Amino acid sequence: MNTLKKLYRDFFGLTEQTAPGTTPTKGSVRMSKISKPADIKKMTDQGLDVKLENAELDEAELVNKITDYQGGVEMLFTDPATAKQTMIDIITWAKKKGFEIINKEIYTTKSGTKAGYIYFRIGTDVYKDSQRIQGYISQSPGISKFRFKVKQ
Repeated sequence: MNTLKKLYRDFFGLTEQTAPGTTPTKGSVRMSKISKPADIKKMTDQGLDVKLENAELDEAELVNKITDYQGGVEMLFTDPATAKQTMIDIITWAKKKGFEIINKEIYTTKSGTKAGYIYFRIGTDVYKDSQRIQGYISQSPGISKFRFKVKQ
């Protein structure tokens, strides 16, 4: 049974979990899923050596499909205090990659959270543009959800 377990673990890249609620005090920690960069900082401050093996970072959730892209991107920020800086980072990236921005705004939703909207000029290859935009925005730590939507 042990060899079969090892075979599955090696083939699928699985790691065994420790008992819930226990945290190591000294030594190294193997992270398989990281929820926040602050978690890594907290563990390194405690003197732990954090190894990121097959780490998965949380990404923003795309509500629509890539085929829905018509130039508009509506996004929900995770922290209202950093909404403006996150929007500046996205705009800087877009200009560096050659995207032309027609309209941009940050507003407060009915629930009190901050949201943003950017309308890009549609290029010749819509699918490539939508994939590049989706890739960058989904990896941005300041965005929790986004969708492709053109405001009328």
